Amino acid sequence: MSAAIDAHADYANLPINENTRWRAQPCRARRGNRMSQPMIDPFGRTVSYLRVSVTDRCDFRCVYCMAEDMTFLPKRDVLTLEELDRLCTAFIDKGVRKLRLTGGEPLVRKNIMGLIRSLSRHLDSGRLEELTLTTNGSQLARFAPELYDCGLRRINVSLDTLDKQKFHAITRWGDLGKVMDGIQAATDAGLKIKINMVALKGVNEHEIMPMLTWCHEHGYDLTLIETMPLGEINEDRTDQYLPLSQVRAHLAETLTLEDIPYKTGGPARYVSIRETGGRLGFITPMTHNFCESCNRVRVTCTGMLYMCLGQDDSADLRAALRASESDDLLAQAIDEAIGRKPKGHDFVIDRKTRQPAVSRHMSMTGG
Repeated sequence: MSAAIDAHADYANLPINENTRWRAQPCRARRGNRMSQPMIDPFGRTVSYLRVSVTDRCDFRCVYCMAEDMTFLPKRDVLTLEELDRLCTAFIDKGVRKLRLTGGEPLVRKNIMGLIRSLSRHLDSGRLEELTLTTNGSQLARFAPELYDCGLRRINVSLDTLDKQKFHAITRWGDLGKVMDGIQAATDAGLKIKINMVALKGVNEHEIMPMLTWCHEHGYDLTLIETMPLGEINEDRTDQYLPLSQVRAHLAETLTLEDIPYKTGGPARYVSIRETGGRLGFITPMTHNFCESCNRVRVTCTGMLYMCLGQDDSADLRAALRASESDDLLAQAIDEAIGRKPKGHDFVIDRKTRQPAVSRHMSMTGG
């Protein structure tokens, strides 16, 4: 591996030098049995979807996600790109068919495209059905063509408002014009776009209809998300929380919403909008949780495996990665953790429960 990418790699969004870009190491004898049994949790759910945070850092400070004065992880604690590749491959060996890279903002990690290009070999082999990512869009103008070239065919873009001033207020540091340019670049590159919009009471609830109209006019799906009690954010989430059951009822007053079986592998439940011909998804961890069909696990950029977004139980995969060149310890750690995957989360947002359900921020766990 290039000396430029090690445990102390710089996360600044710097130009990539093609001569020093990290590249995958050849497969070595450390690889275990590629035909290992699928991951099935105690409730009979097959785990086939992995979300991996490649960094806890972000160039935004969204009010529902982070505190403005965030303290980020020491670089030595973060998995190297080679370790991330090895970890993802171990999960693919165990039956993961869909892999999503998240952050923080994944595209601010230096040489991230080297990792993405390396992981695309699993698309070429047919062992992975989809490689995708969730992004705030700030870096898409730069990376969209290469993302498509690496085999990505759709991405999620987090966008909570089309109002420039409100966008800056929500993200604190964001530039809406830059994001819109990035979305256009992704569209031009051939990537399908799904817009993720966190519904915030008193902030953007009156912009849901304009956002829906804009998305469907441009051929983008829209998914609405309820705010979740993750991490201290210097805000009272009871002031932010907007039940999507109310939003759906309001939309149904003027639009025809028809439930459809469309799935992307995630928790969203979709409807088609007869008047626009587009799709609208609802992610409702608070009003109607999606736990009964959960096929997902998450790994943080430090190698902590969380079997449930809303629970603190975790497994340290970094220790297994760094303890041996063989993947045997890693496979054992994964199997043991999947055996503890809970039935569901316990999210609560009300005036009596002001503390977050879990202390870690969404930027640490990954979207």
